[in-house]
Amino acid sequence: MTTDLAKIRNIGISAHIDSGKTTLTERILFYTNRIHRIHEVRGKDEVGATMDFMELERERGITIASAATHCEWEGNHVNIIDTPGHVDFTIEVERSLRVLDGAVLVLCGVAGVQSQSMTVDRQMRRYRVPRLAFINKLDRSGANPLKVTEQLCEKLKHNAVMMQLPIGLEADFEGVVDLIKMKAYYFDGSNGEDVREEEIPDAMKHEAEAAREQMLDDVSMFSDALMEAILEDHVTEELVHEAIRAGTLSQDLTPVFLGSAYKNKGVQRLLDAVIAYLPSPIDVENTGVDLSNDEAPLVLASDPNKPLVALVFKLEDGRYGQLTYLRVYQGTLRKGSSIINSRTKKRHKVGRLGRMHASQMEELSEAYAGDIVAMFGIDCASGDTFTDESVQIAMTSMHVPAPVISLAVKPTDKKSEDNMGKALGRFVREDPTFHASVDRESGETLIAGMGELHLEVYVERMKREYNVEVATGAPLVAYRETISQRAEFNVTHKKQSGGSGQFGRVAGWAEPLSDGEFEFSSEVRGGAIPTEYIPSVEKGMRSALLKGALIGFPITGVKVVVNDGQSHTVDSSDMAFQIAGRKAFREVYKKAKPIVLEPVMKLEVEGPNEFQGSILKTVMQRRGTVIGTTEEDGFCRLEAEVPLAEMFGYATDLRSVTQGKAEFTMEFSRYLSVPAEVQKNLIEAYGKGLVIDED
Repeated sequence: MTTDLAKIRNIGISAHIDSGKTTLTERILFYTNRIHRIHEVRGKDEVGATMDFMELERERGITIASAATHCEWEGNHVNIIDTPGHVDFTIEVERSLRVLDGAVLVLCGVAGVQSQSMTVDRQMRRYRVPRLAFINKLDRSGANPLKVTEQLCEKLKHNAVMMQLPIGLEADFEGVVDLIKMKAYYFDGSNGEDVREEEIPDAMKHEAEAAREQMLDDVSMFSDALMEAILEDHVTEELVHEAIRAGTLSQDLTPVFLGSAYKNKGVQRLLDAVIAYLPSPIDVENTGVDLSNDEAPLVLASDPNKPLVALVFKLEDGRYGQLTYLRVYQGTLRKGSSIINSRTKKRHKVGRLGRMHASQMEELSEAYAGDIVAMFGIDCASGDTFTDESVQIAMTSMHVPAPVISLAVKPTDKKSEDNMGKALGRFVREDPTFHASVDRESGETLIAGMGELHLEVYVERMKREYNVEVATGAPLVAYRETISQRAEFNVTHKKQSGGSGQFGRVAGWAEPLSDGEFEFSSEVRGGAIPTEYIPSVEKGMRSALLKGALIGFPITGVKVVVNDGQSHTVDSSDMAFQIAGRKAFREVYKKAKPIVLEPVMKLEVEGPNEFQGSILKTVMQRRGTVIGTTEEDGFCRLEAEVPLAEMFGYATDLRSVTQGKAEFTMEFSRYLSVPAEVQKNLIEAYGKGLVIDED
């Protein structure tokens, strides 16, 4: 492992589902000699790609969990995380991008920018991750890199600039023209391992010169020296590289590279670009908060000699016990050393320290700032910060989206019941978007997640990894309740049963809150309610938010203002005002015309044009609102908003009406009020004690 931080790259491979991320990672590992034989995601040899090491991933041909590996290229050390493309496993992308310095955004040369490409791009922007774009699958019929580059500019608002031109397309795709070196590159050998540099074909010279001129014009915006050199006609490769790197690091430029991972073309040139343009740990500013100085922001130095700061970003229950993935931001992590968890203040001793290659581990004695490694046998949570004893620093954690769908699970026998508890405990620790709880009224165990596939995978993992047979009930939708108009309250809580009693009066009003879950403010004057009891009133009201009166779901979007009240010198207490606050909220909630909200999903369906009418019909039948449709190259793309409650079983319906030729992705968009008829049915079902399921 190198201690020269300028020679380290921490990158992620991210994209829409089925764009070729795992296939690209497999080729990178092969060309860097990490593996000696290429296996395909859905290969005939049934071995499966290196990074899809879970049995479920190999069966389904999709990536479920992000996997880490590392390799060496031209004397540089590259840590790679291959992330899932399916929106149900979006937390895997989220937590990977949190600790990475750069990324490769993979796009399909035919489909271009798709719905999950947009989600991944938003996540990259959230963590300010510079990226390169790799337009893959140029060997496929309908591939058009120029169109995909335009989509990068129009749909994702990138300043996308092509660094290469394709030599041929579709079945005739042979290689790429490098617009910086002005050379043609071909990839020979049975696996494209022999890179051949040639002069640009005569038929392409004019096109290549025009494209280079455009590229230099776009790139010169990031370098005054290059701009001068262009005017004086003294452009050097070094100046162009410096300008591209400057634009990429500032995220004002997205260099675009071309290839076909499956056909072994263009990958080595992409690796060269990763080293040339993506940041090393010293190019990125990372900040933490100083817990010993009122959480003041603190810039961390990527220096192995400074005090240790490392962030846990992923947990896994491996064969050696709990496997903790972490990124070392500052200092050196040594085997046998003592480290402290900033959240729990517990001291731990580093036992086994290793670097991961998919499911394999290579033992390490120490890891330096800028590296991504794994520890064993240390109990912690995702997002925890570890330091040595000389500093008290915490890193900010990652954004975790809320679950949108839940499922009732019931073990079939007593043995399965114990194992199910262990399985759920492990899955909840591993995946922040997976929740497990017991319904207080029905006693049912509920699991919640990001979509049907997400929950289906965990049910299957319980069966395979813990030998747990479970029966699943109807999926439960995460409804919410809110109020639709302003209403006033004036409630007195009075209780006398010998000795000191309870007394508290609160008055004010509640109104809908357009942005946020709950807001409480006090406008009490003259000590009508003593200052120390105001938080008690808020606490009581917050406790009433947990369960609404309509269908028993949490209440959201309410602002409460307390402007009057009354206390008693003897009988008033913290408990009395908590009860008064709870009673007041329940009373005003009924007056303020409560309504039910449902999660609405952003749905994107893609399929052949011939099925456009059928696809539209499936959406309209499910209370969907169509946002727009586009047609390109014989394919139609439909964007809509559809209530989650109507989406169960959609995959089966869509396959049946399109002969299996269409696919869809969906992600949570927002909460909206349900139609009056649906609300009436939900309230009736709740009144009869039925499990709420809109089907």
